[in-house]
Formats: sequence, C-alpha cells, structure tokens
Amino acid sequence: MLDEELSEIVANLRALGGDISDVEVKKSQRELPKTTRETLSAFANTHGGVLILGLDESTGFTATGVQDAVKLSNNLASLCSTDMEPALRPLIRVHEFEGVQLVIVEVPELDPAQRPCFYRGAGMTKGSFVRVGDGDRRLSSYEVQIMLSSRGQPREDEQAVPGTGLELLDPIALESFIARLRTTRPYAFKDLDRENLLRRAKILVTGNGGTETLSVAALLALGSYPQEHFPQLMISFVHYPSASHEPPATGTRFLDNVIVEGPIPVMLRDALAAIRRNMSRRAVIGGVGREDVWEYPETSLREAVVNALVHRDLSSAARGTQIQIEMYSDQLTIRSPGGLFGPVTIDNLAEEGISSARNATLMKILEDVPLPGETRTVCENRGSGIRAMASALRAAGMSPPQFEDRVASFTVTIPNHALLSEEVVRWIKSLDEVGLTDSQCIALAMLRQGEILDNRSYRSVTGVDSRVATTELQDLVARELVLQTGTRRWARYELSQRSRGRTFAGTPATARSDRRPQLLNALSDETLSRAELARRTGLTDGTVRRWLSIMREEGTVELIGSSPRSSSARYRRARQESLFHDI
Repeated sequence: MLDEELSEIVANLRALGGDISDVEVKKSQRELPKTTRETLSAFANTHGGVLILGLDESTGFTATGVQDAVKLSNNLASLCSTDMEPALRPLIRVHEFEGVQLVIVEVPELDPAQRPCFYRGAGMTKGSFVRVGDGDRRLSSYEVQIMLSSRGQPREDEQAVPGTGLELLDPIALESFIARLRTTRPYAFKDLDRENLLRRAKILVTGNGGTETLSVAALLALGSYPQEHFPQLMISFVHYPSASHEPPATGTRFLDNVIVEGPIPVMLRDALAAIRRNMSRRAVIGGVGREDVWEYPETSLREAVVNALVHRDLSSAARGTQIQIEMYSDQLTIRSPGGLFGPVTIDNLAEEGISSARNATLMKILEDVPLPGETRTVCENRGSGIRAMASALRAAGMSPPQFEDRVASFTVTIPNHALLSEEVVRWIKSLDEVGLTDSQCIALAMLRQGEILDNRSYRSVTGVDSRVATTELQDLVARELVLQTGTRRWARYELSQRSRGRTFAGTPATARSDRRPQLLNALSDETLSRAELARRTGLTDGTVRRWLSIMREEGTVELIGSSPRSSSARYRRARQESLFHDI
C-alpha cells in the first residue's frame, strides 16, 4: 500500500465517522488486541481487507501510533502463520503517518476451497468469523458446514432417497424428459435403453445396500409430490399490507398467505401466479401513449424464483428450511437457504462468464424439463439469470435488485420503485447537460436517492463493464455533477452541491457552470499546461480537460503540442479570440 492510499483510507474513515466493511482499525500501541484473530479470520473468509494498528476510533481516528512497530509486525506475522488455519500470508508494512508509526496489514481473500479460516486455539466452529458491515461475526456451525461444502462440488442433489421408485414420478413429465434427452443430447443418450438412460441422467441412483432409488434431484424435478419425503422443500408466500420497514399491523397481519408445493416446475408456476395475483398494475407514459404494466417485470420475477429453487442448499442441515417470498408495499424479497457458492460473489454476480452451480445435477435435469403447459424449460444453466433480472428492471425504469449473501442464506430484494420517474427525468433535464448516457442517467437517479456509488456498484446498477464505468464516472465528475472522494479502489461518488441544488424541495437545479471565462482569464496572454490551469482556477483536472476540449472545438483556445494527452501539452488563447479580447 502506498502512503497516498493510506491517507485516503484514513480521510474516508474520518469523513464517515466509523469503520467500513473492508477496513478495521485498532488502537493497540504495545500489544496485539485479542480481537485481531477474529478480524484476520473475518477478512480471509469474506473479501479481504485492511487492518490498521495505531488509530483510535473513539477520538475520530486520531493517529496515536504504536510503540514498537517492528515487534508488533513480527507478532502479527507469527500469529498469521502459527495460530490461523490455514496459515495466512498478509502484506505487513510500517507507515509513517502524521508523526507516528502505523502497522498496516493487507489480508487477502481466501480461495473458497480453503475456507473457513479459523483460530486454531478456538477450533473451527468457535474460531471462524465473517465480516458483516464494519464488524466481525462468529460463524454458526451450519455456516461452517456451508463453507466446507464449497471446497468441492456438493452432491446432495445426487443422494438416494430410500423407499422411492419411478412410480413416484409424474409419468407424463418423465416420458417427455426421456424423449427430449434423446433429441437434444443424442451423443450421451440416444443409444441407451430406458433404464440406463435414467441411470446416466442420475434419475436412478444406487443407495445404501445396493438398492436402486430415485435421487433427490429426480424427485424435485419430476416427482408427483416431493414434499411427501421433504416437507419443507417448498415455498411460502406472504403478502404484507405495510412497507418492509414498518412494524407489523395490529389488525390485518397479511393480505395473502400461500404454501406452494409440488415439483420445481409446478412450484415455479404457482409461485409466479401468487405474486401476479397480488401485484398491482401501474401506468407508464411513453411515446405511443399510456401503457399499463405490472409492478414487477415478469422476467425479473421468474429469474429470481428460479435461482432460489435451483441454487438452494439441499444438505440435510437445510432441508428443514423453506424458500420465503415476502411482498411488501415497497419491495419484494426472495430468501433461500445457502449463500453464494464457489467463485461467485456479490461483486461479480452479474458479470458475464461468472457462474457456479451448487446443485449441478439438478440444474442439468431441469435444462430438459419444461414448465407446465409450455415448451420452454425451467432453466438454461447458462449463468445469465441475474443479468436478465437486472436488465429487465432497467428496461422497466425500476431500481436495480439488491443482493445479500449471509453464508447461510441468500436474499434478493426487488424494490417497488420507478427509478426514472417523471420527476427524476425533469430533474436530469434541468441539469442542462448534453450527451449523458442512459447509464449515467440511471446512476444520477440512484445518487439522488442518497446512494453513494463506487465502480462496482455503478456496474451493478447500469450493467456496463469496468472500463466504461470508469470513463462515465469520470465524465460525471468532469461535468461537476458528481463529487469524487478517494482514488483507485477507495473512490466513492456522490452528488455534487451543484447537482443537489434545491431540487429536493421541488425547485429548479442550479444552472450549469460555464468554466470558459475562468479558463480564458487564467490563460490571459500566457501558455499554460492543464495542471497549471487546474491550480490557478481551483478546478479538477477532469473539469479542465473537458472544458479545454469544448473550447478547442469552438476555436477559443489552441493546443500547443502534438497531443492533449502529452504531459508537455500547453494551451493558449486562440489568436482570433485574443484579437477580439484586445478590441
């Protein structure tokens, strides 16, 4: 870590007034705090992080320093290698900061195949932690089991279900499945007889004692009534009359309460029917007039429910937990047992090419199981569900989905909110900025709601890649619509004072700032570089660069040098503009 990065981190902590998810500070001056092990475990089991020794949070992150930085660093290195399992190899450095020494520990994220990381003295169950918000939380025994299962490919969906046979499967669905396998995957199944085909597809598996039975996946995908054997492998749907943040009503507790059972195709159909039945319609005014649409796009609902059904944890510890769908006036929440699996994280969830299946056999079967009364199958197994969900919400002008991975559960929340409402569109137009992209408008709408974005969340909200996100965010900064704090991985973005204006009170936004006079006045009769112009005007480099580009096109300034990207490039007033100025 560079000294500049450390300064930015501390500045952010002081501005926020507390720790953040990937930074933990401890005052320790002579000895390592007892909670150091917890933080090391939590960072390693989550997304990595930075531990800073020598800052006092209780006094506004004052730099109190450490007494013997070398000793403390050695003690940390020893703790990481001998007390933690698996051993950690963080980057430990001593930094001079505000007249004292700080010990900075950069803890990398462990590969899922090595988790959980735990303190040996407490054992795996009591010594494993995870980072939640700005604190460390001990993992439950079930969460430890979930992490252990991620070290390889779980096989719970291939487990035999004692006492079951083909008579428990829906005969029509089964024959349709067999016919489809022979057609769509002829290399593997065309020449097999019926029994061997079912064995290869893992419909039939061998259980204890050599008895052939149905697999868990077969029962869930094709069974007539899987809940006879697994009562809680179903969906509960509840429609509450209030908003999610409001206390339960004393009168009517819920508007609808449904238990959804059957095989996965039937549960998907019936869960979507229950949601539709409880949805309202809203009017959208477009170029062709008024159109009535559902509160939530069909695609986003379908993908959210499918993901919950096919990616839920099927281990014995989770078979007593149902999928929960909760509808409120302000949002729809879908919660399933088991967090994200494998290399998939909240950060890369919507990225193309990132996919991992906890229940690989179940998903493979459902690729060839159609929905009741339809030709399309339950899932495609292409890893595109989350992207399709987010894309459908963007197309509907709604707020993006929110995801929460709690190791033991995964929650998708779809806000019932029109992101680009007529009011927001009027506000964006009042900013008087030409050439904003659709994704920039979406980001501005999110920022207006009080969100603070970074590169990752910008990508999640807009669907663009990292390179485009960086370019568009820097353009918003250059336009002085957005204020950037921090740089590199610590960069955060919020609305500038100019964008805020008094729009929240319903009055017009502040008019666009014209920086031409400032730049022309600074140039006067001189030739200056972009950096010199930024210093003289007090503007950011991005803003200066943007206005110089505009003024070059207008012919009011001239570039002296081969390229505006060159560090030696300088600018002067255009000769014609100077002549008019003299007159």
